Amino acid sequence: MKNRKCFIRVGIGGWTYAPWRDNFYPAGLAHAHELEYASRQVTAIEINGTYYSTQKPATFARWAAETPDGFLFSVKAPRYSTNRRILADAGESVERFIQSGIAELGEKLGPVLWQLPPTKHCDIADITAFVSLLPNKIDGIKLRHVLDVRHDSFMIPDFFKLMRKYKIASVFTDSRDYPSFADFSTDFVYARLMCSQSEIKSGYSPESLDTWATRFNKLAVGSSAVDQDVFPRITPQTKQDVARDVFVFFINGAKERAPAGAIALLERLCVFWST
Repeated sequence: MKNRKCFIRVGIGGWTYAPWRDNFYPAGLAHAHELEYASRQVTAIEINGTYYSTQKPATFARWAAETPDGFLFSVKAPRYSTNRRILADAGESVERFIQSGIAELGEKLGPVLWQLPPTKHCDIADITAFVSLLPNKIDGIKLRHVLDVRHDSFMIPDFFKLMRKYKIASVFTDSRDYPSFADFSTDFVYARLMCSQSEIKSGYSPESLDTWATRFNKLAVGSSAVDQDVFPRITPQTKQDVARDVFVFFINGAKERAPAGAIALLERLCVFWST
């Protein structure tokens, strides 16, 4: 394995969600302090508001100031860039988003997530044109991009060849509705856990969380052997193990349980890394 420092970040999608005021945020906490509180319970947050509307540079700067050192945000790119028939035509929208102020997050800027609609089929020429629009840097900050593909037509070797060429990750998920596979195309993994259950306090059973912790630990230290009976490979496995940064977000499903699930997984990971 390459001698490389890696980490695992675990978090939630957004921080403004009314049901969390009953089971996550302290009673009486002002809504204006919810990000400040949430960012001290988890280690990353996926910003979803940017998917629906453009934010101002001052807003990104405020979010960065309200969170502790070492915290990271992933930023969901706008639907105006990805919910279109021809992705190759998204250049102006992509540029507008990249220049909207995300660089104000500074060292707290994590991956940028580009979510395609479930109706979008894999068209290699169009996907190639789209990913070529994604810049590698903004104001000297390295950008790490993630594609959330939601149609089974992407489960082909040519798609992963393209992702590896451009060093772009593809979302790893437990959702039964979207494709997921044990192929990893760059030096980080982006996982979205979407099957939490409302009747379980942490959304996932303790046994399931133990299993996920083991999977993510393996990925972080360099193992590519991740339950291939559950998450099949599309491309041949490389012999060389590569350490990876891992981002895990509890999102969708029984969303009211997401913070508890993230915290429970973090506790398991802390035990692993402290031994």
